Amino acid sequence: MNIGIVGLGLIGGSLGLDLRSQPNLHYVWGISRNQTTCDRAVALGAVDVASQNFASIPQIDRTDVVFICTPISAILSAITSVIPHISQTAIITDVGSVKSSISLQGQMLWSRFVGGHPMAGTAFSGIEAAERSLFQQRVCVLTPGIDRAALEMVRSIWESVGATVYESSPEAHDRAVAWISHLPVIVSAGLLLAAQREGNDEISQLAQKLASSGFRDTSRVGGGNPELGRMMAEYNQTALLDHLYSYQQTLQDLITMIEQGQWQEIQTALEVAQHLRPLYVRE
Repeated sequence: MNIGIVGLGLIGGSLGLDLRSQPNLHYVWGISRNQTTCDRAVALGAVDVASQNFASIPQIDRTDVVFICTPISAILSAITSVIPHISQTAIITDVGSVKSSISLQGQMLWSRFVGGHPMAGTAFSGIEAAERSLFQQRVCVLTPGIDRAALEMVRSIWESVGATVYESSPEAHDRAVAWISHLPVIVSAGLLLAAQREGNDEISQLAQKLASSGFRDTSRVGGGNPELGRMMAEYNQTALLDHLYSYQQTLQDLITMIEQGQWQEIQTALEVAQHLRPLYVRE
Protein backbone atom coordinates (compact mmCIF):
# COMPACT_ATOMS: atom_id res chain seq x y z
CA MET A 1 0.00 0.00 0.00
CA ASN A 2 0.99 3.62 -0.52
CA ILE A 3 0.54 5.31 2.87
CA GLY A 4 1.09 8.95 3.81
CA ILE A 5 1.81 10.33 7.28
CA VAL A 6 1.30 14.04 7.85
CA GLY A 7 3.03 14.97 11.08
CA LEU A 8 6.17 13.04 12.01
CA GLY A 9 6.08 13.16 15.79
CA LEU A 10 5.71 10.38 18.33
CA ILE A 11 2.53 8.87 16.85
CA GLY A 12 3.30 9.47 13.17
CA GLY A 13 6.89 8.33 13.51
CA SER A 14 5.96 5.22 15.48
CA LEU A 15 3.27 4.31 12.97
CA GLY A 16 5.77 4.69 10.14
CA LEU A 17 8.31 2.46 11.90
CA ASP A 18 5.71 -0.28 12.35
CA LEU A 19 4.38 -0.05 8.80
CA ARG A 20 7.84 -0.19 7.27
CA SER A 21 8.77 -3.17 9.42
CA GLN A 22 6.25 -5.19 7.40
CA PRO A 23 8.52 -6.29 4.50
CA ASN A 24 7.50 -5.19 1.01
CA LEU A 25 3.94 -4.29 2.08
CA HIS A 26 4.01 -0.51 2.18
CA TYR A 27 5.57 2.56 0.64
CA VAL A 28 5.38 5.26 3.33
CA TRP A 29 5.83 8.97 2.75
CA GLY A 30 5.84 11.72 5.35
CA ILE A 31 5.25 15.44 5.70
CA SER A 32 6.67 17.72 8.37
CA ARG A 33 7.00 21.49 8.69
CA ASN A 34 10.63 21.00 9.73
CA GLN A 35 13.23 19.74 7.25
CA THR A 36 15.40 18.39 10.06
CA THR A 37 12.46 16.23 11.17
CA CYS A 38 12.02 15.00 7.60
CA ASP A 39 15.69 14.02 7.42
CA ARG A 40 15.60 12.25 10.79
CA ALA A 41 12.41 10.36 9.90
CA VAL A 42 14.09 8.96 6.79
CA ALA A 43 17.31 8.18 8.66
CA LEU A 44 15.41 6.37 11.43
CA GLY A 45 13.46 4.33 8.89
CA ALA A 46 10.05 5.75 9.76
CA VAL A 47 9.35 6.75 6.14
CA ASP A 48 10.72 6.04 2.67
CA VAL A 49 10.67 9.71 1.77
CA ALA A 50 9.74 12.92 3.58
CA SER A 51 9.31 16.53 2.62
CA GLN A 52 7.91 19.84 3.75
CA ASN A 53 5.83 20.01 0.56
CA PHE A 54 3.16 17.63 -0.72
CA ALA A 55 4.03 18.43 -4.35
CA SER A 56 7.53 16.98 -3.98
CA ILE A 57 6.39 13.55 -2.71
CA PRO A 58 6.85 10.85 -5.39
CA GLN A 59 3.73 8.80 -6.17
CA ILE A 60 1.53 10.91 -3.89
CA ASP A 61 -1.27 10.67 -6.45
CA ARG A 62 -1.26 6.88 -5.89
CA THR A 63 -1.76 7.16 -2.15
CA ASP A 64 -4.21 4.68 -0.62
CA VAL A 65 -4.45 6.07 2.93
CA VAL A 66 -3.27 9.31 4.57
CA PHE A 67 -2.84 9.47 8.35
CA ILE A 68 -3.09 13.00 9.76
CA CYS A 69 -0.86 12.94 12.85
CA THR A 70 -0.67 16.65 13.55
CA PRO A 71 -1.81 18.41 16.74
CA ILE A 72 -5.61 18.64 17.02
CA SER A 73 -5.65 22.31 16.00
CA ALA A 74 -3.99 21.52 12.65
CA ILE A 75 -5.94 18.41 11.61
CA LEU A 76 -8.60 20.09 9.46
CA SER A 77 -6.13 22.39 7.73
CA ALA A 78 -3.88 19.38 7.03
CA ILE A 79 -6.83 17.58 5.40
CA THR A 80 -7.49 20.62 3.23
CA SER A 81 -3.81 20.80 2.25
CA VAL A 82 -3.46 17.17 1.19
CA ILE A 83 -6.72 16.90 -0.80
CA PRO A 84 -5.42 18.53 -4.05
CA HIS A 85 -2.59 15.99 -4.26
CA ILE A 86 -4.40 12.66 -3.79
CA SER A 87 -6.89 10.67 -5.85
CA GLN A 88 -10.63 10.57 -5.19
CA THR A 89 -10.33 6.97 -3.98
CA ALA A 90 -7.79 7.76 -1.25
CA ILE A 91 -8.79 7.48 2.40
CA ILE A 92 -7.94 10.12 4.99
CA THR A 93 -7.89 9.38 8.72
CA ASP A 94 -6.54 11.12 11.81
CA VAL A 95 -5.19 10.31 15.27
CA GLY A 96 -6.64 13.20 17.29
CA SER A 97 -7.70 12.59 20.90
CA VAL A 98 -10.93 14.57 20.38
CA LYS A 99 -13.44 13.48 17.77
CA SER A 100 -16.64 15.59 17.94
CA SER A 101 -14.91 18.71 16.61
CA ILE A 102 -13.04 16.74 13.92
CA SER A 103 -15.07 13.82 12.55
CA LEU A 104 -18.09 15.61 11.08
CA GLN A 105 -16.05 18.42 9.53
CA GLY A 106 -13.54 15.90 8.24
CA GLN A 107 -16.31 14.01 6.47
CA MET A 108 -17.62 17.25 4.98
CA LEU A 109 -14.17 17.95 3.56
CA TRP A 110 -13.59 14.39 2.31
CA SER A 111 -16.22 11.68 1.92
CA ARG A 112 -13.66 8.93 2.63
CA PHE A 113 -12.60 10.41 5.97
CA VAL A 114 -12.46 8.14 9.03
CA GLY A 115 -11.95 9.62 12.49
CA GLY A 116 -9.41 7.74 14.57
CA HIS A 117 -7.70 7.86 17.96
CA PRO A 118 -4.96 5.39 18.94
CA MET A 119 -4.78 5.30 22.74
CA ALA A 120 -1.00 5.15 22.91
CA GLY A 121 1.74 7.54 23.86
CA THR A 122 4.62 8.33 26.17
CA ALA A 123 5.80 11.35 28.12
CA PHE A 124 8.00 12.29 25.18
CA SER A 125 7.29 13.92 21.82
CA GLY A 126 8.90 14.43 18.43
CA ILE A 127 10.42 12.06 15.88
CA GLU A 128 13.21 11.07 18.26
CA ALA A 129 10.57 9.67 20.63
CA ALA A 130 9.14 7.36 17.96
CA GLU A 131 9.34 3.68 18.82
CA ARG A 132 8.44 0.38 17.24
CA SER A 133 5.52 -1.63 18.64
CA LEU A 134 4.04 1.43 20.38
CA PHE A 135 0.54 0.27 19.40
CA GLN A 136 0.91 -3.37 20.42
CA GLN A 137 -1.98 -4.37 22.71
CA ARG A 138 -3.22 -0.78 22.74
CA VAL A 139 -6.71 0.42 21.85
CA CYS A 140 -7.61 2.46 18.78
CA VAL A 141 -11.06 4.05 18.46
CA LEU A 142 -12.58 4.66 15.02
CA THR A 143 -15.65 6.82 14.38
CA PRO A 144 -17.65 5.41 11.44
CA GLY A 145 -18.39 7.79 8.60
CA ILE A 146 -20.39 7.41 5.42
CA ASP A 147 -17.91 5.04 3.78
CA ARG A 148 -17.86 1.64 5.48
CA ALA A 149 -15.15 0.27 3.18
CA ALA A 150 -12.86 3.14 4.19
CA LEU A 151 -13.38 2.35 7.87
CA GLU A 152 -12.57 -1.33 7.33
CA MET A 153 -9.37 -0.42 5.51
CA VAL A 154 -8.24 1.84 8.36
CA ARG A 155 -9.21 -0.86 10.85
CA SER A 156 -7.04 -3.42 9.04
CA ILE A 157 -4.00 -1.11 9.16
CA TRP A 158 -4.33 -0.46 12.89
CA GLU A 159 -4.82 -4.15 13.58
CA SER A 160 -1.71 -4.93 11.51
CA VAL A 161 0.41 -2.89 13.96
CA GLY A 162 -1.08 -4.64 16.98
CA ALA A 163 -3.93 -2.37 18.05
CA THR A 164 -7.36 -3.51 19.18
CA VAL A 165 -10.00 -1.47 17.36
CA TYR A 166 -13.31 -0.25 18.77
CA GLU A 167 -15.99 1.78 17.02
CA SER A 168 -17.75 4.70 18.69
CA SER A 169 -19.72 7.81 17.90
CA PRO A 170 -17.61 10.98 18.20
CA GLU A 171 -19.74 12.21 21.11
CA ALA A 172 -19.48 8.99 23.12
CA HIS A 173 -15.75 8.85 22.44
CA ASP A 174 -15.19 12.35 23.79
CA ARG A 175 -17.12 11.73 27.00
CA ALA A 176 -15.35 8.43 27.59
CA VAL A 177 -11.82 9.75 26.99
CA ALA A 178 -12.60 12.78 29.14
CA TRP A 179 -12.91 10.32 32.05
CA ILE A 180 -9.92 8.07 31.36
CA SER A 181 -7.47 10.36 29.55
CA HIS A 182 -8.21 14.08 29.72
CA LEU A 183 -9.37 14.27 33.35
CA PRO A 184 -6.30 12.32 34.57
CA VAL A 185 -3.99 14.79 32.82
CA ILE A 186 -5.59 17.75 34.61
CA VAL A 187 -5.79 15.93 37.95
CA SER A 188 -2.18 14.78 37.68
CA ALA A 189 -0.98 18.27 36.75
CA GLY A 190 -3.03 19.60 39.67
CA LEU A 191 -1.16 17.30 42.05
CA LEU A 192 2.20 18.67 40.88
CA LEU A 193 0.99 22.28 41.07
CA ALA A 194 -0.50 21.74 44.54
CA ALA A 195 2.71 20.15 45.85
CA GLN A 196 4.61 23.19 44.60
CA ARG A 197 2.45 25.40 46.86
CA GLU A 198 4.13 24.01 49.97
CA GLY A 199 5.30 27.16 51.74
CA ASN A 200 8.18 25.59 53.63
CA ASP A 201 11.22 25.10 51.37
CA GLU A 202 12.68 22.45 53.68
CA ILE A 203 9.49 20.38 53.48
CA SER A 204 9.27 20.88 49.71
CA GLN A 205 12.84 19.71 49.18
CA LEU A 206 12.32 16.72 51.47
CA ALA A 207 9.15 15.74 49.58
CA GLN A 208 11.10 15.86 46.29
CA LYS A 209 13.73 13.55 47.76
CA LEU A 210 11.16 11.12 49.17
CA ALA A 211 8.90 10.95 46.11
CA SER A 212 8.80 7.38 44.83
CA SER A 213 6.55 5.01 42.89
CA GLY A 214 3.21 6.33 44.14
CA PHE A 215 3.97 9.93 43.26
CA ARG A 216 5.67 8.88 40.03
CA ASP A 217 2.64 6.89 38.85
CA THR A 218 0.13 9.54 39.87
CA SER A 219 2.04 12.48 38.39
CA ARG A 220 3.23 10.89 35.14
CA VAL A 221 0.59 12.18 32.72
CA GLY A 222 0.55 15.60 34.36
CA GLY A 223 4.24 15.94 33.57
CA GLY A 224 3.71 15.16 29.88
CA ASN A 225 3.35 17.33 26.78
CA PRO A 226 1.78 20.68 27.87
CA GLU A 227 0.54 21.54 24.37
CA LEU A 228 -1.32 18.24 24.10
CA GLY A 229 -2.89 18.75 27.52
CA ARG A 230 -4.00 22.26 26.63
CA MET A 231 -5.64 21.05 23.41
CA MET A 232 -7.46 18.28 25.28
CA ALA A 233 -8.98 20.96 27.49
CA GLU A 234 -9.69 23.36 24.63
CA TYR A 235 -11.25 20.90 22.18
CA ASN A 236 -13.07 18.72 24.73
CA GLN A 237 -14.05 21.54 27.08
CA THR A 238 -17.67 20.56 27.73
CA ALA A 239 -17.08 16.93 28.64
CA LEU A 240 -13.92 17.70 30.60
CA LEU A 241 -15.61 20.40 32.68
CA ASP A 242 -18.56 18.11 33.40
CA HIS A 243 -16.20 15.41 34.67
CA LEU A 244 -14.03 17.87 36.60
CA TYR A 245 -17.10 19.08 38.51
CA SER A 246 -18.01 15.47 39.30
CA TYR A 247 -14.46 14.78 40.46
CA GLN A 248 -14.50 17.97 42.53
CA GLN A 249 -17.68 16.79 44.30
CA THR A 250 -16.13 13.37 44.94
CA LEU A 251 -13.06 15.02 46.48
CA GLN A 252 -15.30 17.19 48.64
CA ASP A 253 -17.15 14.09 49.86
CA LEU A 254 -13.82 12.51 50.85
CA ILE A 255 -12.68 15.74 52.54
CA THR A 256 -15.88 15.82 54.58
CA MET A 257 -15.38 12.23 55.71
CA ILE A 258 -11.83 13.02 56.86
CA GLU A 259 -12.91 16.26 58.59
CA GLN A 260 -15.61 14.37 60.49
CA GLY A 261 -13.37 11.42 61.34
CA GLN A 262 -15.53 8.99 59.41
CA TRP A 263 -12.77 6.41 59.10
CA GLN A 264 -14.98 3.45 58.29
CA GLU A 265 -16.65 5.45 55.53
CA ILE A 266 -13.20 6.32 54.15
CA GLN A 267 -12.22 2.66 54.18
CA THR A 268 -15.47 1.69 52.46
CA ALA A 269 -14.87 4.30 49.74
CA LEU A 270 -11.33 3.02 49.23
CA GLU A 271 -12.62 -0.57 49.04
CA VAL A 272 -15.06 0.48 46.32
CA ALA A 273 -12.18 2.18 44.47
CA GLN A 274 -10.08 -0.97 44.83
CA HIS A 275 -12.81 -3.09 43.23
CA LEU A 276 -13.40 -0.55 40.45
CA ARG A 277 -9.80 -0.30 39.27
CA PRO A 278 -9.64 -3.69 37.46
CA LEU A 279 -12.64 -2.59 35.36
CA TYR A 280 -10.48 0.16 33.87
CA VAL A 281 -6.90 -1.11 34.16
CA ARG A 282 -5.89 -4.64 33.16
CA GLU A 283 -2.40 -5.42 34.41
